[in-house]
Amino acid sequence: MSGAKNTAAQAGIGLGTAIAVAISWSVNQSIIWAIIHGFFSWFYVIYYALTRPGGLSG
Repeated sequence: MSGAKNTAAQAGIGLGTAIAVAISWSVNQSIIWAIIHGFFSWFYVIYYALTRPGGLSG
């Protein structure tokens, strides 16, 4: 398991980036937006959670 973690870390893929890309792809189906949102990673994840109905506020 630690080998997979090291490989992802060496590739520069973080958890925030992966979540941001997954959310962006499911909403927009656009590679360009997925890359942009992946760059902003946790900022986009938090923005998405705050602006969607049923987000962080329930």
